[in-house]
Amino acid sequence: MKSNQSDKSPAKWQQRVHEIIYESEKPEGKAFDIALLACILISTLVVILDSVPSLNQTYGRLFNVLEWIFTILFTIEYILRLVSIRKPLKYVFSAFGIIDLLAIVPSYLSVFIAGTQSLMVLRALRLLRVFRIFRLVHFLSEMRFLSVAMLNSLRKIAIFIFFVLTLVVILGSIIYLVEGPESGFTSIPQAIYWAIVTITTVGYGDVTPVTALGKFIASFIMLLGYGIIAVPTGIVTTEMAIAAKSKKTGHNACPSCSREGHDVDARFCKYCGSALEV
Repeated sequence: MKSNQSDKSPAKWQQRVHEIIYESEKPEGKAFDIALLACILISTLVVILDSVPSLNQTYGRLFNVLEWIFTILFTIEYILRLVSIRKPLKYVFSAFGIIDLLAIVPSYLSVFIAGTQSLMVLRALRLLRVFRIFRLVHFLSEMRFLSVAMLNSLRKIAIFIFFVLTLVVILGSIIYLVEGPESGFTSIPQAIYWAIVTITTVGYGDVTPVTALGKFIASFIMLLGYGIIAVPTGIVTTEMAIAAKSKKTGHNACPSCSREGHDVDARFCKYCGSALEV
């Protein structure tokens, strides 16, 4: 495998910024990350409190000033993350990169579109960094293989949902013919809605069958619902077992794309091919 030797070496200040922002093993990096978490918590709390009318009326100006202070700080941090890695686009389109961008965009949108500042609660998603900051690798690893299992299950679950939709259309049509408008089943869509509510065992009770045959069909759908609930669980569990066999352990963040999750003995990034710092 050929490493990216042709990549321009980052300046010393970029390496230093990278160590502080991306690497939490060192004291400076951990201090930065803990301060970042504190800012995220406080800024999220400010947005939540600002939505309370009585508090907004009294402290609205203060909340607005604090929101913009945190927005500017997060903007500076985002820019520093971009300039401190060799492949900034890798970070921009990564999960953390998208979350970091969503943390600052609502503030700027609020200048043009009123009310969008409430979307700043998305900053709470940045608290996911706590897993990396405190080196909770086992939690991060569990999150990673769970996401892999969910992605691998999507096709099977989609087919299963299509089957369930077909089933509720048939059962809804049958109950419509059996009960009719007299029992509240005024249309086939109304009957399908009832079938969905019943098969998921929610049972709002706004529409109920009154005939003996209708009650028998309803009982069958309810029992069928309990069996159907177990199917997606089994699909995901199977994929989780498969994904667990290929779990990866943690590794320092790649200096080029900032991605983690490499093997312990890895020397090159499995996402972009750049040499890892060991």
